[in-house]
Amino acid sequence: MSKAFLDRIQHSPILCDGAMGTEIFAHGIPFEHCYDMLNISKPEVILDIHRGYVEAGAEIIETNTFGGNRFRLMDHELATKVDEINRAGVRLARIAAEESRRRVFVAGSVGPLGVRLAPLGRVRASDAREAFREQIAALHAAGVDLLIFETFSDLNEIREALLAAQDVAPELARVALMTFGEDGRTPLGDAPTLVANTLSELKVDVMGANCSVGPARLLPVIESMARHANGTPLGVMPNAGWPQRSGARLIYPATADYFSQYAHRFLGAGATLVGGCCGTTAQHIRNMRAALDESALNPPQRVEVVNGWSARETEIDDEAYEPTRFQEQLARGEFVIAVEVDPPKGHNPSRILEAARELGKAGVNLINVADTPMARLRMSAWALAHLIQRETELETVLHFPTRGRNLLRVQGDLLAVHAMGMRNLFVVMGDPPAVGDYPEAGDHQDIVPTGLLKLIHDNFNCGQDHSGRSIGAPTGFFLGTALNCNALDLNREVKLFNKKIRNGANFALTQPLFDAEPMRRFIERYRDQYDEVPIPIIAGVLPPASARNAEFLHNELPGIHLPDAVLKRIRSSHDERLEGVRIAQEALEQLRPMVQGIYVMPMFGRYDSAADVVEVLKEKAIP
Repeated sequence: MSKAFLDRIQHSPILCDGAMGTEIFAHGIPFEHCYDMLNISKPEVILDIHRGYVEAGAEIIETNTFGGNRFRLMDHELATKVDEINRAGVRLARIAAEESRRRVFVAGSVGPLGVRLAPLGRVRASDAREAFREQIAALHAAGVDLLIFETFSDLNEIREALLAAQDVAPELARVALMTFGEDGRTPLGDAPTLVANTLSELKVDVMGANCSVGPARLLPVIESMARHANGTPLGVMPNAGWPQRSGARLIYPATADYFSQYAHRFLGAGATLVGGCCGTTAQHIRNMRAALDESALNPPQRVEVVNGWSARETEIDDEAYEPTRFQEQLARGEFVIAVEVDPPKGHNPSRILEAARELGKAGVNLINVADTPMARLRMSAWALAHLIQRETELETVLHFPTRGRNLLRVQGDLLAVHAMGMRNLFVVMGDPPAVGDYPEAGDHQDIVPTGLLKLIHDNFNCGQDHSGRSIGAPTGFFLGTALNCNALDLNREVKLFNKKIRNGANFALTQPLFDAEPMRRFIERYRDQYDEVPIPIIAGVLPPASARNAEFLHNELPGIHLPDAVLKRIRSSHDERLEGVRIAQEALEQLRPMVQGIYVMPMFGRYDSAADVVEVLKEKAIP
């Protein structure tokens, strides 16, 4: 049947199905379940989804085997059932296909292994290829018509998957789809041109993109790939926009009508295979079917592609930016671990970058980059945040002080920061120059943190500057604000915090806390005056480097209070640094039930102390 598929795709555009995972979720099955195992445990659910897509007009339906490899199944203690699960998946898809009175192709879905290959991870290429061989052999033996390799982010991994298919099923057609982010690159930073050249060398039968982003983001990717596909047909299967949580449900914003419009645009960009990924339903496919049928009568005008971009204006600005990974973690209710770093005093960031890598290995999710802490001359925080995101797998929160910037400079800086890829912002006042290296430096400001939060939330994230003029496209900033649980006037702090939330704050970072009482007191006071705190709080913890350092923090820095018991402990300790780590660990354990993350602030660049704190959390299995 692979020959029949290849003949068909040469004749006219072909329609694939839509989402499997989100449709399973819509049937009331939580994401924690092994969806591939449903081929055996709940075959009626999978068959119902297949039938819906066939009835909607799909000519290709994919097996429910995206995670059917030994590595992913190992997480569910099902690694020995690779053959059984994949064969069952093919059987269900074949039933739905044969019930139709027209030809429907069954595609074996092959997803990434769920582990990183060397050198990024520990899985050898040979082991990866063997795992793919095992799954593909089962799909082949069960009688699939073709293979779809989808949602791959690593070119090395998809290469092993494609070579495995060549080993065990050389007669099967291979559709290879990589996933791209809003920046038009794969999660590992590969451009569409490199992806197209690589897949062309591997002689795939169809190449393209799927998942991660919505139609508007994948259109320029497909246009770019078209110039380097060397005649290979193109496929595209976008998400229905980016999901938004509504209670226990995930809502995808892109409508079926919107997909039908983009079906025409994809065909105009050169796509031959179209379909949907996460969030798309049978209705999306039904509308795309109508669009393809209409295009057969009125073929779309092919868009000229120049240097990887269409000659016309793309509509990439119509969609909101995807959430940052940090934003996603908070939305899922995950516990976030962040560490603050200070930019270097010179122009060499190597030590900080290496520290960030080691912190990532220790379990840190996020690096906070301070901007001129203590008003001392350091490298630009923007540059360091950009380098950390480029050179490591960690995301950053960029501190963005209002002090020392007039309104024109603030807005220009926001545009620059967004262009450089930093979207998590921590809006603060900043330290006064009088305390730093250049006390004579200007201290002018046109806007305070609460005003800047409102400016970003109400204007920039809606595509306008302070004066209401267009900035071309909305920004996608995720906004943090400061919280001082040790404020002398707690009622005033509660009111200020509520104002920050109303002005657009999405999360809060606290000053360092050494026990849970200040946090408990603040939450109770806020609850009394308003309601439950509506945004996630990330609690700051700080392992004092020594007794002298603890005394300085307690006596000279506003907003920091060390309880007498803590001061006494570190004064009497034989190993002051280790005792400081223990104090931070204990604070974390007390704060954990009240907050959604921790924010470790190591003193004097002692990132090993931060790693020690995080390692203990890992050892104690705090989720």
